[in-house]
Amino acid sequence: MSSESQSDESGLMRLFVRHERELRAYARTLLPTWEAVEDTLQEASVVIWKKREQLEDEAAFLPWAKTIVRFEALKTRRRVARDRLMLSEETIARLADQAAESPDGLLDQERNALRRCLQQFSDEQRKLLLAPYLSDGAVREMAERSGRTANSLYKLLGRLREKLSQCLERRLTTATDGGMS
Repeated sequence: MSSESQSDESGLMRLFVRHERELRAYARTLLPTWEAVEDTLQEASVVIWKKREQLEDEAAFLPWAKTIVRFEALKTRRRVARDRLMLSEETIARLADQAAESPDGLLDQERNALRRCLQQFSDEQRKLLLAPYLSDGAVREMAERSGRTANSLYKLLGRLREKLSQCLERRLTTATDGGMS
């Protein structure tokens, strides 16, 4: 192996590591679970490695890698299509296009707004808001532990999500108008 190909390979690994967080966030917009995201990123990294000769320059890495992640996400979705909570491929394609076109700082703004909005909720409310994203059946488990019905927690979850959504909308509107409140 020549020193030039070793340098190209280490450069590819450096680019992947540098952009892994963005690729992970992008994959999450396309997939319903973090487990699916992990599987997809693993498969995408193999494809990226196999197709590394197609990458023309470092500046093109992120859009190129996002395209690969998108196709791998669609493959993952097909494998788990029996899940009733899956979005249509058309919706996924729209989300992917929006995520690919969004400014680099937008994800950070959204993340900061979410963090600040979540701080307005009690620990129990935050746990309930995050439970559906942690594992299947987490809300039911919380209901059993608390002695409440799952239905009552889902209703509460709906109300909390609405408050969270309103908070995010306010913060992001303020952020795009000139400053985070």
